[in-house]
Amino acid sequence: MLTTLTMAGCGVVGRTSVKTVQLAIQGKPDVQPTAAQVAAKPYPQIKVTGPSGGAVLVLGNVDGERRAWYSADRSIVYLTDGLVVGTHRGQPQLQGMRIEGESPFRALHQIADGTTVRRRYDVMPGYRFGMEVTGTLNTLGRESVEILGQSRELLHVRERLRGSGWSSNNDYWVDPSNGFIWKSVQAIAPGTSLEIIQLKPYSQDLKAQ
Repeated sequence: MLTTLTMAGCGVVGRTSVKTVQLAIQGKPDVQPTAAQVAAKPYPQIKVTGPSGGAVLVLGNVDGERRAWYSADRSIVYLTDGLVVGTHRGQPQLQGMRIEGESPFRALHQIADGTTVRRRYDVMPGYRFGMEVTGTLNTLGRESVEILGQSRELLHVRERLRGSGWSSNNDYWVDPSNGFIWKSVQAIAPGTSLEIIQLKPYSQDLKAQ
């Protein structure tokens, strides 16, 4: 599901990097971008790691609050407020995730312990549509997180997911001053999670915090 692409219309970054990521999907070693490699490219970038490896994805489309991060084969990870709200291609596939009511993820650094979130998931295969899941949020304190060689003091927030066969945790490491999610581990289906790291955030997301 995860490979490397430039911004839409700009072409593939490099055939070698694409082949490397394709191997990672098949269970080969993870990719480890350097700060220099990320800085050398002008577009926003995230790193996404799944059960079989990881890759760098780039921002290909902005639709309101939803960000579409693309791979070379047009696989997509969709994020809203730093949350995974959908994936395209790969299995399992998160066809959609929605939060019912007001989302606390717009100010995650200010949440009260015990805050609950009502979610609904649509997952394939299996036509598992409308799965009702409740998340319970609690802060675990500040932790030092290294991203591209730079250490950041971030607030660790854990979300306990339960319901419709779900029994897992989402973890978020957020900027304590504005709530921007720099790193997270989020479930996209029962038993399957993605780690997402912001390597070069979309500038408008930082300004919006």
